[in-house]
Amino acid sequence: MFTLLVIIIVLAFIFDYINGFHDAANSIATIVSTKVLTPFQAVVWAAFFNFAAFFISKYIFKEFGIGNTVAKWVQPEFITLHVILAGIIAAIIWNLITWWFGIPSSSSHTLMGGFVGAALANAHGFADNGIHVINYAKVVPTFLFIFFAPLIGMVIAFFITILIVHLCKRSNPYRAENWFKKLQLVSSAAFSLGHGGNDAQKVMGIIGAAVIYYEGTKGNHMDFDQFVSQYGWVPFTSFLCIGIGTMSGGWKIVKTMGTRITKVTPLEGVAAETAGAITLFLTEHFKIPVSTTHTITGSIIGVGATKRLSAVRWGVTVNLLWAWILTIPISAFIAACVFYVLKMFV
Repeated sequence: MFTLLVIIIVLAFIFDYINGFHDAANSIATIVSTKVLTPFQAVVWAAFFNFAAFFISKYIFKEFGIGNTVAKWVQPEFITLHVILAGIIAAIIWNLITWWFGIPSSSSHTLMGGFVGAALANAHGFADNGIHVINYAKVVPTFLFIFFAPLIGMVIAFFITILIVHLCKRSNPYRAENWFKKLQLVSSAAFSLGHGGNDAQKVMGIIGAAVIYYEGTKGNHMDFDQFVSQYGWVPFTSFLCIGIGTMSGGWKIVKTMGTRITKVTPLEGVAAETAGAITLFLTEHFKIPVSTTHTITGSIIGVGATKRLSAVRWGVTVNLLWAWILTIPISAFIAACVFYVLKMFV
């Protein structure tokens, strides 16, 4: 069983790394498309702040609330190491497929679909003694924010853009653009902090669920806070892995996010990244795992909508929405299949 736990931890960090390069585009798409930084400079910048988010979560928020939420997506009675392993494998498979085709899907919802799908397979899809497999109090908010996160990002970005345009309407255009290029460094750093704080904790949550189960089999009952205290290297490594993954880039998705949804100027890049960062910090405060992909996409749409609705390429946006909706059921199906295979051979 210890070997299985080690495999889960290793694969979880691999998923974390993949999450980093899969979602690198979220942090750098606008700053690259506006040519404020080169792609290499942008990924180094984003990776640094992805990792720096560890210190924000630990010393400012003083907790890893999103990780705690993720660990409780499934009721403890239905969590086993096989369930967690199947969920991680499914999440890795779907993340790689979407990365290959340049689809900015959600690593958060991929992980949730995998975890829940494997647990349902373990329980044969039924409740046991009145206990539901899924912890709806934790899963429902995460699911709803598939729609709420981009909507919040879109509304905030819309009003920030309107405000900036109003305040700067008498400014020298050349001077204003130079200022916004500098400000984009700040806004992209803020968004990368939000990205790291949100996504790295999801892997922490999965590892936490595995460790808590493993310790329970030895008679050592612990909660998530005790796990964080006793396994302090897990949070640190989670944030480190996502930072390294971000440095590996995800250029196919950069193209979609940075140019195909709408053309983005430095001013609009500042508005989109600021709106995305505000949304991510709000959701971290309320311990709701959200998709950074959904959040920044909504923010970019909000910026584009300030010019005219036709400035947003809605055909691309609708395709993204379908990918988001399908992510959870497809990941759940893959995880269920993987679970049955693991039960036969492991």
